[in-house]
Amino acid sequence: MDSISTERTCALPGVWCTEPSTILKSGSVTVVAHTTTGRNRLTGWQQLLALCVLTLCIGMAKAAAPASLDDPWEPFNRTVFTFNEALDRWMLRPVASGYAAITPKPVRRLVSNFFRNIGEIRNAANSLLQGRIQESCTTTGRFLINTTVGIFGFLDVGTLMGMPYSYQDFGLTLAHWDVASGPYLMLPVLGPRTVRSAAGFGADTLVHPLTHTLDTPQQVGLQVTDIVQNRAELLGREGLIIGDKYSFIRDLYLNNRNFMITGEFPEDDF
Repeated sequence: MDSISTERTCALPGVWCTEPSTILKSGSVTVVAHTTTGRNRLTGWQQLLALCVLTLCIGMAKAAAPASLDDPWEPFNRTVFTFNEALDRWMLRPVASGYAAITPKPVRRLVSNFFRNIGEIRNAANSLLQGRIQESCTTTGRFLINTTVGIFGFLDVGTLMGMPYSYQDFGLTLAHWDVASGPYLMLPVLGPRTVRSAAGFGADTLVHPLTHTLDTPQQVGLQVTDIVQNRAELLGREGLIIGDKYSFIRDLYLNNRNFMITGEFPEDDF
């Protein structure tokens, strides 16, 4: 079954990233790469191309597995969650509230469009690695149109032209390759992840265009703006949290990732 990808926005205080990640059952595919020495040794680009072809073949033959709901590291995760909550309460939430108060909603939408357009490079690359050729081409077209006609992505012209937004990340790609998710993991500042999605986040960061095009101060400035923008969008959703906040956030994250992988809603426990 093809997985359905949707953008994940952490609708919780203390979690201000927008990253979708996925969780799978234990994988059943082992890929072993061999290199040779001498004149027959593959160059770095040749190895990358061979890996892409191989993973495309595997992705076409395998179906993504649902996410694991295990939380064996709960004591550690709760400690990190408490730290994130304090950081949000004393720093991020006040800044986001001030930003929302002085910035009109239409302007905030333009800022959100800009950062989402930058992420289209990640979306297109991971769609390609999952064998979703048409989706990758559509995402690439969205990026080109929004970057030019849409004035560096501030305007989402692609959606108006019938090109839907499709979120992808390397965590979802690993899930598509049937890589095991590992346990649930709460990271400082970054918020909820799994072992697999955390590894995917690291890979996505390495290929992010801002990583290679801007100096460090400029990168930090844009990243902080993105974080504050995302947190401001969540200010009105805090009242949706019911019961134990840690458990609510964990279950919401894992079920959402499950949906992004399988396209199926979790069964009701009642």
